[in-house]
Amino acid sequence: MEEVCKQISAKYPRTSDKFIQYGTAGFRTKGVDLPHVICRMGALAVLRSKLKKASIGVMITASHNPEEDNGVKLVDPMGEMLELAWEKHATTLANVSDFQLVEMVSSIVQQENIDLSAEASVIFARDTRSSSVELSQALQHGIAAMKADFCDFGLLTTPQLHYMLSDTGKYSSEVYIDAANGVGAGKVLELAKHLGESLTINVLNDGTNGKLNHKCGADYVKINQCAPDGLTLKEGMKCASFDGDADRIVYFFQGAGDGKFCLMDGDKIATLVGGYLKSLVAQTGLSLDVGVVQTAYANGSSTKYISQTLKVPVVCVATGVKHLHHRALQFDIGVYFEANGHGTVIFNGDTEARIQQTSTDASVAEAQREASGQLLTVIDLINQTVGDAMSDLLLAELILCSQGWDMAAWRDCYTDLPNRQVKVKVKDRNVIKTTADETQALSPEGLQAGIDNLVAKYCSGRSFENADNLALQVCQLVYDMAAGIGERP
Repeated sequence: MEEVCKQISAKYPRTSDKFIQYGTAGFRTKGVDLPHVICRMGALAVLRSKLKKASIGVMITASHNPEEDNGVKLVDPMGEMLELAWEKHATTLANVSDFQLVEMVSSIVQQENIDLSAEASVIFARDTRSSSVELSQALQHGIAAMKADFCDFGLLTTPQLHYMLSDTGKYSSEVYIDAANGVGAGKVLELAKHLGESLTINVLNDGTNGKLNHKCGADYVKINQCAPDGLTLKEGMKCASFDGDADRIVYFFQGAGDGKFCLMDGDKIATLVGGYLKSLVAQTGLSLDVGVVQTAYANGSSTKYISQTLKVPVVCVATGVKHLHHRALQFDIGVYFEANGHGTVIFNGDTEARIQQTSTDASVAEAQREASGQLLTVIDLINQTVGDAMSDLLLAELILCSQGWDMAAWRDCYTDLPNRQVKVKVKDRNVIKTTADETQALSPEGLQAGIDNLVAKYCSGRSFENADNLALQVCQLVYDMAAGIGERP
């Protein structure tokens, strides 16, 4: 990163102490004051692209301002405005001295947990101002210094750039639904009639030639880590499975090249939804706490990603939807999904009313009103009373579309720790007592200490989250100590 910043500062040094603020319309000031700013925005656009795993747009224009003015704004995937947190990054980056540039860029990378090895792509365009050509060259220099791909579309209107960016996303509007030969089959077919071309739904295991939940459905797909009967999985297919009564959903697809089966379970859905809602809330400017509720069955990588990367609080409760739902009520916006794909989002207290008020408040910025309106649309979409496979399907598709993500981009947010779920049959299961959140064994005495000793031998190990060897060792310990024949650690 030091070499990148040297290239930027050497060609386009900061020659003025004039402070410039990134606002709703981006940066706007005299064109002569912008070369170093726009070069740095090229680097920032690359970082944003690496984080979002999608193309970022940059438009060089000052809109209705006089000829001598110019400006620049970054455009997020699918053509939306840059989120508020990154407006602050842009302002800071534009105003630091050349000597502080490395420190600032490194700070953004660390704060946002950006994988610098990720691919990046930036598209940009300009208006007809005399300064726009030179500023376009400055932007290109910043992008090139980061060794990222770019496409210069030359002269475009601002709406054209927004539209072209939205068309570069990897989102596919076609999905294959395994309805588990259950009641959801007919209902999702009816839903498909109302969606038109916005979402193409293909229904399999619709009950016409198969038994309910037999080698199909969400549980079968999750436990066996394979496609259901009745579906020939091919590369490029986006698939989802309901359970028999359509209150659970998991996604899956075949990895490109290696043919690997990839499962997007309730943990993956929780991260998708939690991150999206936090971003929207930040753009509204409202002080609302968004939280994710999980159980002890959640994969440790998902918990770490939600809390450390998305910066969304995570709490763990006992297994069972009633426990998750109750705890979610303690957040302004509570997201809960069991690993099996059962979950929803709850907007509590006066949260919806506050969002509604902001959406029509003329005293706040247009971007805040727009984000509030988007959030209200999401609220209308969600079934807040219970896990609903069809509602959750539409929510996931809305988010994937807005991000411009394909299934691989969603999968690559984090990598699941290897896990095994094994049942241990004991004479009296009541001998085993746990803490309220079921993450620690209280009895028999010494059981938890024995599990801890085994887990300590494995990197990132938890008893229900490692491969076969650890699983078998823990099973044996539980069996022995439940029977009273295990040694006290």
